[in-house]
Amino acid sequence: MLSAMGLSASIFDVEVTVLDYESTGSLAGYANEPWQIGMVSLKAGKVDSATMFESFLRVDANRPFNPHAPGRHAVLRDAIAAAPTVQDLWPRIQPRLFDCPLCAHNVATEKKFTRAAAPMHRFGPWIDTLKIARKVWPAGPSYALDDLVALLGLKSKVDALCPGRVAHDALYDAVASAMLLEHLLEQPGWGNVTVGELASM
Repeated sequence: MLSAMGLSASIFDVEVTVLDYESTGSLAGYANEPWQIGMVSLKAGKVDSATMFESFLRVDANRPFNPHAPGRHAVLRDAIAAAPTVQDLWPRIQPRLFDCPLCAHNVATEKKFTRAAAPMHRFGPWIDTLKIARKVWPAGPSYALDDLVALLGLKSKVDALCPGRVAHDALYDAVASAMLLEHLLEQPGWGNVTVGELASM
């Protein structure tokens, strides 16, 4: 977790990890589990495509998914069952989660699964692009991530970085959230915004 000094830093002076998980959804007798993770970083307020990372996460082949859970999990069950666990991936993803701001669109799910991976560590601060979008555009017709990306003319940029992917794919949604944050930081008056100010919205 960043120190108080880190919270006062300009968002343009830190690297932000933007992440997304896709999950099984909850069912009676089964906890909600992540089956895919996607990550990308913002550096100097801009999406850095070289930092894109994604992986399926292992879920037992016999474990049922909530039929209303979004994503293409129904056709990916074999790949998901053979995927690495979060612990297997930890050496690769841990450096991007510790001691830096984390960002997601509606952060509750990302907070939950990240904490579960390392329950003794305090992560964050967390920047929530959903909360920020609601404050910046209070009369918006929708705050769903894919709707915001389309309404703000960002979809072509996301599609270019994630060809063949669509919403509710973890990498696609991480990039979409990162593009949304980049766009928010381009708005007038945001040039001096700090990590703490964004995290407190």
